[in-house]
Amino acid sequence: MLDNEISQPRPKLIAGAKDDWEMVIGMEIHAQVSSKAKLFSGASTMFGAEPNSNVSFVDAAMPGMLPVINEYCVEQAVKTGLGLNATINLFSQFDRKNYFYPDLPQGYQISQLYHPIVGEGEVLVEMNDSERRTVRVERIHLEQDAGKSVHDMDPNMSFVDLNRTGVALMEIVSRPDIRGPEEAAAYVGKLRQILRYLGTCDGNMQNGNLRADVNVSVCKPGQYELYRKTNDFKYLGTRCEIKNMNSMKFIQLAIDYEAKRQISILEDGGEVHQETRLYDAEKNETRSMRSKEEAHDYRYFPCPDLLPLELEQSWVDAIKAKLPELPDEKKARFINHHGLTNYDAGVLTADVTQANYFEDVAKNRDGKLTANWIINELFGRLNKEELIIENSPVKTDQLGQIIDLISSKEISGKIAKELFEIVWEKGGNPKDIVKEKGMAQVTDVVAIETEVDKIISENPDQVEKAKTNPKLAGWFVGQVLKATSGKANPAVVSELINKKIFK
Repeated sequence: MLDNEISQPRPKLIAGAKDDWEMVIGMEIHAQVSSKAKLFSGASTMFGAEPNSNVSFVDAAMPGMLPVINEYCVEQAVKTGLGLNATINLFSQFDRKNYFYPDLPQGYQISQLYHPIVGEGEVLVEMNDSERRTVRVERIHLEQDAGKSVHDMDPNMSFVDLNRTGVALMEIVSRPDIRGPEEAAAYVGKLRQILRYLGTCDGNMQNGNLRADVNVSVCKPGQYELYRKTNDFKYLGTRCEIKNMNSMKFIQLAIDYEAKRQISILEDGGEVHQETRLYDAEKNETRSMRSKEEAHDYRYFPCPDLLPLELEQSWVDAIKAKLPELPDEKKARFINHHGLTNYDAGVLTADVTQANYFEDVAKNRDGKLTANWIINELFGRLNKEELIIENSPVKTDQLGQIIDLISSKEISGKIAKELFEIVWEKGGNPKDIVKEKGMAQVTDVVAIETEVDKIISENPDQVEKAKTNPKLAGWFVGQVLKATSGKANPAVVSELINKKIFK
């Protein structure tokens, strides 16, 4: 398959005791909007604040307090929709979702059901170098987050932290187009990548700023194709929702377990009941949380405290005109402009901060050499030290100087690695360090020839072996480099040795 071709979702077959089955997966991603203020109040969204310190009268649902829409959160939702090639609905409306929320004082959630702000879009998921899938996005709606219930501070009581209450969320609802655990994780990863490029969500899954509800069902082979033809969900089997997943690894494990659980029930003649389940990572199993409600169970009705949102097309167009370069566009540019492989470009564009680091270093330099140093040396050391690129001790200007010294042949690759270590540990200007420590590469042919002659004269037996097996000439190159502490130009050394041994 060519790189620019898009394949249809490929089912992941699971062998049951009696039959083969296929997974069908849909996802609801809750992405916290990157905003300093909440969706309907001016309270701070800062993570890690003292419990109940970021709570306004609106968040606490004090009598007479009315929500006021945060325009910036609306803009962020529109920007997200545009980044997913989605329809922006110029008319949208907020609804009340009535449900028992122990950590939402008003007793209902302000969300969007009937008229979401963003309509249908898509996410292009790259599974490997030659295989890509399109996952359709059904809608994106804005809603307020609930607070947090704390159960481990007292054996007899639960506590409530309302700091998250009212924080703006974008709920990104996919179609059931995902066909396996790996594809589900790839979809979440790609969506997270796009959101971070757009700057609409920081994607921090550990803090709960990006979390997924995963809907899993199983069906017999061929039934999914019938669904795609008819759009009739009866072909997909009964789905169960796994709630609040915030780990790529656990998403895959939970899907695999849940699919096998459902298959076991069906093959024993039982019936899968629609419900909400939780994933227990320690036991690697899903557990029933509650029966799954339908929309009518929440008794939705239009929020009487908020007017409908009516957007001007010119306002949407202005947001679109300022969209940043997105991951797929940037990856293609890195391949075409810098001559990178698909793999290297994928690694560098996986995160926007990595891509920006590469671009800073690669400006007016060899792109492939720059990519090699960032991926192999820098990323390798960052992983070893468990650091992120924002905290790298080696800044872009420092790595750029190291690459300049390699390109000008002032230092060898071996010396460059030693220089990198010095800069990592102690900092400093690489060019100055090379001068101060005498690390510059020896290019004086006469000086190098002296060392070559010495090594050859001291090892006559090795010379005879090399004459019958030319590959052994590499041994002499290594000895000369060792004698010169790696400063001799390897190309010059190799040329002299070949002349003298094979003349």
